[in-house]
Amino acid sequence: MASDQKTDHKKDQQNSGQSLEAPTPEQLDEQSKVRREKLEELRKLKLDYPHNVEVENTSEELLAKFGEEQDSDKLRTKGSFSVAGRVAFIRKFGKAGFLKIRDRKGTLQLYVARDILSTEEFALWKTLDLGDVVRVEGELFRTKTGELTLEAKTFAVMTKCLHTPPEKFHGLTDVEEKYRRRYVDLISNDETREMFKKRSLIVQKVRDYFIGKDFMEVETPMMHPLVSGAAAKPFKTHHNTLDMELFLRIAPELYLKRLVVGGFDRVFEINRNFRNEGMSIRHNPEFTMIEFYMAYATYEVLMDMTEEMVRGIAQELYGTTKIEWMGNTLELGTPWSRISMENAVSTMSAYEGKLSDVEGMKAYLAKRGVQLFGKETKGHLLTLLFEEDVESQLIQPTFVTGYPVEVSPLARRAPELSPEGFDVTERFELFVCGQEIANGFNELNDPDDQKARFLSQQEEKTAGNDEATDYDADYITALEYGLPPTAGEGIGIDRLVMMLTNASSIRDVILFPQMKKEGH
Repeated sequence: MASDQKTDHKKDQQNSGQSLEAPTPEQLDEQSKVRREKLEELRKLKLDYPHNVEVENTSEELLAKFGEEQDSDKLRTKGSFSVAGRVAFIRKFGKAGFLKIRDRKGTLQLYVARDILSTEEFALWKTLDLGDVVRVEGELFRTKTGELTLEAKTFAVMTKCLHTPPEKFHGLTDVEEKYRRRYVDLISNDETREMFKKRSLIVQKVRDYFIGKDFMEVETPMMHPLVSGAAAKPFKTHHNTLDMELFLRIAPELYLKRLVVGGFDRVFEINRNFRNEGMSIRHNPEFTMIEFYMAYATYEVLMDMTEEMVRGIAQELYGTTKIEWMGNTLELGTPWSRISMENAVSTMSAYEGKLSDVEGMKAYLAKRGVQLFGKETKGHLLTLLFEEDVESQLIQPTFVTGYPVEVSPLARRAPELSPEGFDVTERFELFVCGQEIANGFNELNDPDDQKARFLSQQEEKTAGNDEATDYDADYITALEYGLPPTAGEGIGIDRLVMMLTNASSIRDVILFPQMKKEGH
């Protein structure tokens, strides 16, 4: 094992990525100095950063193809193979040695010997450090311990690693450093690499599910002239040529529904949304969602589809519908619970008054420290009671239905008032372990009702609700052309991945989460 494996690499990490210029000797720790000296030697020999990109094989391919063959003589007759990757292990004996490289598919052992390589190539081997990127071409054989190994006939250092990688079994121990220097985390942490391979697979399975249901994938604008599609604070930007204020989208909803008006009856989009809100283990200001819209369907159909899709992905990933998340055992295989918001608050909230008592609900919420903007209706207060007291209790997958009209400006109104007299919509949200995973509803397709809802939202904005939706006159015009009966839903991909990988923080499933400035 190389001697620099045990070096304190804290300074390495602090110094990395700070300047485009080479650091001065005073800025380097001892091992970084040695690595830089080796790079300078390679440069003198004109062997620094070669660009031979022809790599024909991967570790996984060779292990799968020849993993059962035990006879070294037979292995040597299989031909010559080339691999490339980052050095994860080195053992030098003087005239020979072993190393293991990690490529995109796994790890493979290589053997290097002075009597096989050219003098120049063996000199390169002698300069090798953990983290260097190498390319090797040669024949396969079995070592005395039975490990499949590639014997190097040619050897090249493709890239010199100038910082000591973290120890394999510990990786980056500073959590913030893991997120800030994700590339180092990926180099040293098998679990992190597997997490993001699994995320990629989950996203692909989500896409495949909707393609299989005859949905068309589309792309809609990321910069909007209005704040629309959800209740959230936007990020603002400015278009210089048009001299106009724009907003990074908080949701693609209104554009996707315009496409349904245009005749695309089943559409979906997987892309980024941006919400200028707090950061936590549950929230990142830039996040990934899938939104999908289905003409001639109801929100009950979407609940069934969501349940079917998530259950199927879990079964494909793990061979079971029972998974662990946030210390809870979830059973995705049984029918998921469905409960109205009104019923959930009545049975699960600590509020003991009547849900028709506006002043009583306000007093209770104020005592709980919930900030009110002064003009809350009965529907607003019911929603706040639910968020304050009930959400955290919803551990097993639960669809909550019957959201009040006041907090659902784009959802179709239910034909009748709720049992307690609330004006509610045909809408649901999915909660798992106290976290919202999805939001869907029967779309409001009455242009006059939609116009009245937008005007009501403007009144809320004037009263101080900076998450209220803007009035979108063009969307009203689109509805006047006729939106078929449609149901739509948004699913948070990041939270879905958290659930399906047992991740406790959203930053664990986002490759480059938003971070505060270093030193702050």
